[in-house]
Parts: sequence; structure tokens; C-alpha cells
Amino acid sequence: MSVVKGNMLVRSLSTSAATAQLIKPPVQVFGLEGRYASALYSAAYKNKALEIVEKELTQFQQSLRTDAKLKEFIINPTLKRNLKAEALKHVATKTNLSATTSNLLGALAENGRLSKLDTIINAFKIMMAAHRGEVTCEVITAKPLDQAQRQSLEAALKKFLKGNETIQLTAKVDPSLIGGMVVSIGDKYVDMSVASKVKKYTELISAAV
Repeated sequence: MSVVKGNMLVRSLSTSAATAQLIKPPVQVFGLEGRYASALYSAAYKNKALEIVEKELTQFQQSLRTDAKLKEFIINPTLKRNLKAEALKHVATKTNLSATTSNLLGALAENGRLSKLDTIINAFKIMMAAHRGEVTCEVITAKPLDQAQRQSLEAALKKFLKGNETIQLTAKVDPSLIGGMVVSIGDKYVDMSVASKVKKYTELISAAV
């Protein structure tokens, strides 16, 4: 996104020229979705509407996943941008969406970026989790963790946190790992899987031949 478009978005998400300077989110998310989410975070922060916007976008995201007609409307590239903007303005008024959320939807429609809405919402959720001091952690294992294993793992991972932080653990299963686990906590990534070790030793043996 160009600097001009970026400034347009910031202005569209802000309520006045006096609030044009961005408030940086507690965590940086890269890419187009990160830029939009950062502008949204700034506007919502200034309007004291962070929690309201998060709730509204979470509900809208859920509607996208359950309402086929709404999803088709959002992603359909043949519909004119101004028509989408007007329709979303009507939806915002009818459902009493906050001005900040309404401005986001309008800006995305006008810029032809509505197809990115789901990833933008996810980026905003990451920023809000950091705002609350939550650290997202994903653990992937070859077999499901039982309750005792999960508790032990959470206790170990909490040692990486600061005093005011809490952990949000998501556990997934991937049988191709064979054993061990892959852990992502914040911006840290550790691959302790058996599959990665097998790959490493295979590469060493191949290089020696």
C-alpha cells in the first residue's frame, strides 16, 4: 500500500485532523493486514473503543464464516466499490456498529481490500492480545496432550513471560512430527520434533557420502 493510501486510511479511521498521528500498537504485524490493523488500533485507542471494536469485529468475522451470502458479498470482485461501501454503511447503521468499525469497513470497500478483512481482523486480535498482556503460544505435537502434560507445558512456558503477561496456549496435532513438539511463543520458534532431527541426520549422512 502506498504512503498516500496509508495516509487516507489513517484519516478515514480517525475522527479529526488533530488525531492524525498514529498510536503504535504493542506488537508489530507485518504486511498489508498489519498496516490496516495498526491504523485501526490507533483510531480505536484514541476513541477509547478498543474493546468495543474487537467485539464488533469478532462478531462480524463469525458472521463471515456462517453467512454464505455475506461472505460472497465481501469477496465478490465484480461488485463496484462504492456500492459495497454504501451497503456496509447501511449494515453499520442497522446493527449500531461503532464509528471506528464502520470507518474501517468503508475504507476497505473504497480501497478494494474487503477480501483482506478476515486477516486484518486476525492481525487486530493479535494486537489486542498484546494490549492485554497475553502471549500467544502454539504447540504442535504428534499426539494429543493429556491434561497433566498440558499443565506441565504451561508451567514451563510461563517462565518465558514477564510479570504482567499471561499465556494463551493453543495445542494442535500433526502426526508427521513422529514425536517431540514444535513450539511458537510470541516471536520465538523452537522445533524439537523427531521429524526435524531425522531430517537433520539424513542431510548429514547424505553430505558425508
